[in-house]
Amino acid sequence: MVRTSHIFPVLRYRNPRGAIEFLVKGFGFELTALHEGPDGEVMHAELRLGQNLVMLGGFDPEILASGRTASGGAGCNYVSVRFVDGHHDMAVAAGAKITRPLEDTDYGSRQYGCRDIEGYEWVFGTYDPLGVDGKVADA
Repeated sequence: MVRTSHIFPVLRYRNPRGAIEFLVKGFGFELTALHEGPDGEVMHAELRLGQNLVMLGGFDPEILASGRTASGGAGCNYVSVRFVDGHHDMAVAAGAKITRPLEDTDYGSRQYGCRDIEGYEWVFGTYDPLGVDGKVADA
């Protein structure tokens, strides 16, 4: 088994600059890389929250024309955070739409679900599948 592999979500937004602003203000991410095209459009951005990383950019015009957008998918992004209650409050203050209230799960996580400004589903919780005993390693 290869142990150095990682999975990083790559999200496409209609308004990538607005998404970056929301992810920073609402979810506490830090913008660590930004690559712009010749007209100043966001081609690629990387944002970190503790050991978590997400990449994003704008939609390719063909994807936009096809109607395949964020709300059309069935998946979500799970992010492990240490202080989920405070994180929840920060997300609400920034306008995140809560889809699942804060709850304590039977598998030991405290978590909540929400949608960002373009409809992507996010779940933030204390469970960390890579941490010791499922506890958050660094977030």
